[in-house]
Amino acid sequence: MKPRVMSLVLFTCMVGLLIAPYNVDLKTSVISLLAVAIGSGAAGALNMWYESDLDALMSRTCLRPIPTGKVKRNQALYFGVILSVISILTLYYSANLVSAVLLASTIGFYFFIYTIWLKRKTPQNIVIGGVAGALPPVIGRTIATGTISIEPIILFLIIFLWTPSHFWALSLYKSGDYKKAKIPMLPVIAGSKTTKTNILIYSFAMLPIIIAPYFFNFAGLFYLTIALIMTLYYNYLCFELFKSKIIKTGSPRVDLWKSTFLNYWRVPTKKPKKPFLRKGQGKTIFNRVTGKKPFLKKGVSGELTYFASLFWGVNTLPLNAIVSP
Repeated sequence: MKPRVMSLVLFTCMVGLLIAPYNVDLKTSVISLLAVAIGSGAAGALNMWYESDLDALMSRTCLRPIPTGKVKRNQALYFGVILSVISILTLYYSANLVSAVLLASTIGFYFFIYTIWLKRKTPQNIVIGGVAGALPPVIGRTIATGTISIEPIILFLIIFLWTPSHFWALSLYKSGDYKKAKIPMLPVIAGSKTTKTNILIYSFAMLPIIIAPYFFNFAGLFYLTIALIMTLYYNYLCFELFKSKIIKTGSPRVDLWKSTFLNYWRVPTKKPKKPFLRKGQGKTIFNRVTGKKPFLKKGVSGELTYFASLFWGVNTLPLNAIVSP
């Protein structure tokens, strides 16, 4: 299971549920969201089962349960399959058939289309595979309505267009890992210049879809203002990355982290054999990105979803205060 991914899936699914025109009782909402979270964890478990050989080669994934021997491969497979079935059936009984079918499609797409078919075959893997990560708000909406409409489709497109620039930033930073694992990520196949160009293009492609909730009358002026400001700032950072020179891909460069809001800052509790950040470098990166001192004490483990949570918290959180009646 991948807790960080699960949290983002759960959050975006909740967004789809909250913007629905019908009220859903608390019990149904909690059970349905729990089912979606379990389904996300099931997909992650199946992914880690299938990619355990690759995970062992990459510094980003080598500490996952299977490479470290904490979980056996067949255990992960059984766990993933059982959780998939439980999550789909639970969502069917707590919500409706449409939501259950969408959840099953999300798990299947992520595992069969992205993990097994696309990831090791094409540099466009993350673009096409992003469909799975963009479906949760659609599921959330159908939990309340049982139908698919324009509102969740717009949220789907926001996530779908954001995903490539987000993940290509990570692949730029860890391109050495992907090359070693023989995964055809865009920086490995086309180089950093082409990757940065694509990041910039996708960041600008987000602009019209980011403002769409306002013009389709399911978000207010407050949403439009904040979302537009943050997206324009994101465009600016991607442009700065586009102009920057990456001397050595895979090296821990502060400019790359800052320019792309690279997603997680890790404070390890155990010293790895070959740390990807030198002593004190994590603190330096955090200070350069945020202009603040780290709030985590030395030795405390923590992972900050710096851009992912911040971006979605402002761009897709439809609180009653910002959603048009």
